[in-house]
Amino acid sequence: MSFLDTFSLTGKVALITGGAGLYGRQLVRALAEAGAETFVASRNLDALKGLADTLAVEGLKIHPVQFDQGEEASAFALRDHIIEKSGHIDVLVNNAVARPMRKGYQDDLDAFAESMHINATGLFAVTRALGDVMAAQGGGSIVNIGSIQGMIGPDPFIYQGTEMNGWYPDYFFHKGGMINFTRFIASYYGAKGVRCNCLSPGGFWTASMPEAFVRQYSERTFLGRLANETDLMGAVVFLASEASAYITGVNLPVDGGYTAK
Repeated sequence: MSFLDTFSLTGKVALITGGAGLYGRQLVRALAEAGAETFVASRNLDALKGLADTLAVEGLKIHPVQFDQGEEASAFALRDHIIEKSGHIDVLVNNAVARPMRKGYQDDLDAFAESMHINATGLFAVTRALGDVMAAQGGGSIVNIGSIQGMIGPDPFIYQGTEMNGWYPDYFFHKGGMINFTRFIASYYGAKGVRCNCLSPGGFWTASMPEAFVRQYSERTFLGRLANETDLMGAVVFLASEASAYITGVNLPVDGGYTAK
């Protein structure tokens, strides 16, 4: 095997949760283009089927699967489905996230509890269900998709002159917890050859963003821009592949230098 071959996911089976969103679509594409047999799971099966159809035109095949991260039974069913179809699981990308606190800091406690149930308890459930399989197989890679908002507090400056704000306590809470959960999982499964790392993206540009936000966010970023539709692809393939075989327990910001200040 040449060095460049270590970046290939050919022959590996990968699962990514929540693959139809802003970041998810490029993560799915990256895994599939790198050669992995790629399962994509979320509650919105129709959106996943639409993504599968789009990628099929380009010669990429993914397997959409229904999955509710709020239910442990759904995590077990997902695990069993993949094992039945492919016989093993080599890569888990935890990308699914719920955003129930629409009212932000002043929202009801029930909304905060719902967020924790899906984004914390549910994350643990699916990681344990698939991690135990990887441990029994003797190896695998888990990649948690975090956020720079798990590393730093909100910056009111970037929202000035817009109706946007960063006062969503649940998101900061569980994304911050995800980073140390990554270290826990790296330690727990390390002796079994299972690695766990976290990838923390910065802001993702969309056409609907106010011009003031784009300008102010970019001013806070070393590279002077938000992330685009390909910026996460190399990082997720690196962490999923044998190219990062001696890396575990790491949080990798992919943010154009936003958190390096």
